[in-house]
Formats: sequence, structure tokens, C-alpha cells
Amino acid sequence: MFDLILNRLRGKRILILGFGREGRSTKAFLQNYLPEALVAVADKNPMEGVQHSGERYLEAVYDYDIVIKTPGISLKDFDAKGVEITSQTDLFLSQFHGQTIGISGTKGKSTTTSLIYHLLKSSGRDAILTGNIGIPCFDIMEQIHEESIVVYELSAHQLEYVHNSPRVGVLLNVFEEHLDHFGTFERYKHAKFNLLRFMGPDDYAVVHDSLMMETLDLGINSVTFSRMDFNIDEEALPILGPHNLLNAKAALCACAAYGVDVRELVPHLYTFKPLEHRLEPVGTFGGVTFVNDSISTIPQAAIAACQTLQKVDFLLLGGFDRDIDYTPLVDYMKEQTVPHLLFTGKAGERMMAMMNGISAQKVRYDSMEEAFDYLRKHAKSGNVCLLSPAASSYDQYKNFEERGRKFKQLAQSFHQ
Repeated sequence: MFDLILNRLRGKRILILGFGREGRSTKAFLQNYLPEALVAVADKNPMEGVQHSGERYLEAVYDYDIVIKTPGISLKDFDAKGVEITSQTDLFLSQFHGQTIGISGTKGKSTTTSLIYHLLKSSGRDAILTGNIGIPCFDIMEQIHEESIVVYELSAHQLEYVHNSPRVGVLLNVFEEHLDHFGTFERYKHAKFNLLRFMGPDDYAVVHDSLMMETLDLGINSVTFSRMDFNIDEEALPILGPHNLLNAKAALCACAAYGVDVRELVPHLYTFKPLEHRLEPVGTFGGVTFVNDSISTIPQAAIAACQTLQKVDFLLLGGFDRDIDYTPLVDYMKEQTVPHLLFTGKAGERMMAMMNGISAQKVRYDSMEEAFDYLRKHAKSGNVCLLSPAASSYDQYKNFEERGRKFKQLAQSFHQ
């Protein structure tokens, strides 16, 4: 059933590197389809089912024939030379390349992935959603039939060790991000372009205009979604802002590249339900309108949010510092008027120092509750408060979803 995957693994000593959601998915697949295989698991944290743990757990890779690495494990400071490293994504694409639309980008990939899935399902296609959106690809393989179209959200972490590309690859944008994992922007960007690097003559790349020159260097078929005009009614789009119009164009281009008639898809754009934590209107409470954009982990995302809303009175910034360049956000704030800028975490400290010359009220806060205490003292009816941190959440929260939920909880009980 999955001959290309199983033939690559059969007869080899296999190490699963990382035992989170994807690692457990890989182990279940191997137990089901290669029960005779010698399989072990390495993870820094000792837990049931893990044979190699502790500070030196990475050294286990030398003792196995092939390593199936999970996305969260960084090898930037580890010498893995001579080790055969693959991943769920690489193995999956070797088997299902011809049925897969893969979507990546620093920002917008979850929205675009969900939108492509929505367009295909709404038009009667057998679409299957997987990937970084929270569904390991090994978990959906038994659902795939001859007519199925797999819509696969791909992070740079998932693309880092791939040698296969999808039939249609959508690369939305590439900005500085995840430097804690990759070490350099060049390594991060190289991983992103792995989405397209291994395409054949029948495959198609859908990219933003800013990435076209590098795409052309790969010698593959490509189209620029940012230049397309599909007569989209922007006011009827349920996703807000110029960046989401680009995401809609990218989704339509991806479907067209797969062979679907775009004319039948455009009406379905207007029935899409936006994802949580992405310029999500929380509501107006105590006279103040709150917008949750917790997904914002880079300066370009915060800029796009401000541009979309046009009026922002309180902007919550900062969090975990990944050493990305905040100059674009600083330059934007020099030209725009946001009366109150609130900063948290190491990233917030750095932003605040860089914005020293900007004429806004700049406030440091340690908890979301503190930020809302400041709002109660200074906000007026008609004000807009935006959470668009331009930084990761991992210093205080499990993920951006938890941060967004905290913001919404406090917003919904806000009163002056």
C-alpha cells in the first residue's frame, strides 16, 4: 500500500528522533506496517517508550541505519555528518508527491492551507488536510484514494530534511523567523525553498513576486500569485487585509495549477470561516474594540495587522526573543501613530529600546493582566486594542493559541 515508504525502511535499524505528536504517529505507523523492524526512540525527556534520553540523546543517531527526525528537534549545533536523516514529510512526499499541494511561508500558510482545503471540499473534491496545521501526515495515509488531493501545510522545520517536493508547491513569503532553530536566516530560507527544490517537469511552483528570481534559478514551472487578478470582491472576503487578499490569490493559483477550474472556486472564497488568532475580532467591551492577532510572531505580521485595521490605539508587542530584525517595525512606527505601545518579554525590551525616539506612550508589562490594568486607566470609548506581538509566545505561554485565548478572556471581561 505504501511501497515506496516501506521499501526505504525495510531491513533497517530505525531511530525516531523526538517523541511528540509526530514521533508517536511514526511509531504507530511502523508498529502497524513494519512490525518486524528494529525501532527505537530518542528524546531529551525520559518517558515511556523512549530508549535514549538525557542531555546526550542526539548521539543515539550514530547507532542506527536511518533516523526519522521530528520537526521540533534542532541539529544546528550537532554534527550529524554521515547519518541518513529523513522525516515523515520526506517519506510521505516520496509516496504521494503526485497528489499533494504543499503550502509554506513565514506567515499566512495556515490560512492559505485551510482556504485551499475549503475551496476543494466546497467544489466537491476529495480533499484531505494534513501537516503543520496539527494533523501528522502518517495519520491520514489510509484515507488517500486515487482521486484524493492532499492539502499539506509545511513548516520550515518539516522541510529541513526533505528530498521530495509536492506536485504543487505554494511559497507565500520568507521573512526572518525561527533563528533559534536554524541558527541563520540562510539556513531557514534554504529549508523553505526545499518545498520547490526537488520538483520535476510536471510540477508547479506558486510563489510571491519577491521570490520569483530564486524560483527561476531552480529551473521549474512557476507562476506569481501576487500578480494575478481573479475579480475577487475584496469587501465580501471574510479574511481581512491586503495580505489575506494575497493568500486568497495564492489559494486559487494552487488549485488552478493542480488542474481545477478557478471560475467555479471563486464563489466559495466568501463562505470561508477565518481561523482563530488571525486578526480575529474579539468584540467591543467597555467601549474598547479588541482584536486578537496572536499568530503575529514577526514584525511584518504586526505591520500588516496595523495596516489592515488602520486605527490602533493600544498595541501589545513582545515575547520570546528569537533575535530577528525589528527594524521594519520600528521604521513603520516612525510613520504611523499608535498612541500606546505596550511591551513584554526580552523581544519587547529590545523593541522598546529601538523605539526610544518614537513619540508614543511606551509601557513595559510582565503579564497580560498588567497590560489590561494599563488599559483600564487610559483607554477611552471608541479605542482599538490590538494584540499583534511580532514575537513568539514561548517565554510565557505554551504557544500562540494560549496567548490569544488569554487575551480574549481578559478582553471579554474588560470594563472601565
